[in-house]
Amino acid sequence: MILVAGPYRSGTGDDPRKLEANVRAMNEAALALFRAGHLGVTGEALALPLLETAGSTGPGDAVYEEMFHPLAEQLLLRCDAVLRIGGPSEGADLMVGRARAWGKDVYTSLDDIPAAR
Repeated sequence: MILVAGPYRSGTGDDPRKLEANVRAMNEAALALFRAGHLGVTGEALALPLLETAGSTGPGDAVYEEMFHPLAEQLLLRCDAVLRIGGPSEGADLMVGRARAWGKDVYTSLDDIPAAR
């Protein structure tokens, strides 16, 4: 299981179209991982529906701050590796730092990921 970590809010000004484009980029990477025999996951796939259910009114509100990155960190504990994609992102860099601290592999290209066993 490989966590795809990339920008979500960074550089978007919280514009919904830009946020969606960032989610799509992560989903496309997760799809490529799946097609290569891995299970690619994103924190956004878990966090965004839960944020809505918990009453979040948008990125950066109190509910978002309570749940968004902590949920991704919990997911990362279960993952074998991280694939870091995209441009600058404090959150994605946080996941990379955590992964390294926990002894997990970190990749920056799909081409660098070993074939699934």
